[in-house]
Amino acid sequence: MDLDYALREEEPLAPTDTDAPEVKEKYEWWEKSSRLSLILMKSRVSKSIRRAVGEVTKAKDFLKAIKEQFAKSDKALANTLMKRLTSKTFDGSKSVRAHITEMRDLAAQLKTLKIDISKPFLVHFLPAEYGPFKISYNTHKEEWSITELLTMCVQEEERMKYDKPEVAHLATRLKGKGKKDHGKRQYKVPPKTDGSKVKCFFCKKDGM
Repeated sequence: MDLDYALREEEPLAPTDTDAPEVKEKYEWWEKSSRLSLILMKSRVSKSIRRAVGEVTKAKDFLKAIKEQFAKSDKALANTLMKRLTSKTFDGSKSVRAHITEMRDLAAQLKTLKIDISKPFLVHFLPAEYGPFKISYNTHKEEWSITELLTMCVQEEERMKYDKPEVAHLATRLKGKGKKDHGKRQYKVPPKTDGSKVKCFFCKKDGM
């Protein structure tokens, strides 16, 4: 007997006393297949799922109930992942590579739930410091892979670190408790920008 017969075929009408023997035999065949399939499926799922499904006497109804339960779970999971994705911000506490990797992993999980997150969406979550990078990305015609996006973001992160002016520390001498500071305060000096050395993020050509 094919255990999945009751899953592949619709339930036949219950036979009456006047029906032919082959009609009764077909119904008995379907009913037995359904009963054995139901026993097998119940033995393979956890008690929590069986309790959630409730009392079901037919294999096809049991399978349908399980699908509905997982559909509800998928919606809840998708909602949770979307909240995590939209609330995640880059605060500089970790590298931009780690940040984008986490965003990519969340997007991959959402894709399994049939929710596609485009790569430009990930770029928009970069902070304001990456403004010029975002503009260049949006105006670039070719689409990057995630690996290329990671590489370019890391390069931009390193460039900003290199261009960031050194901040002088406040030198303070304490001559005693309650006395005012007599240290010299130094201020950061903005670096001079040479327009001729500005390069495009993509073509790497010099220009303003």
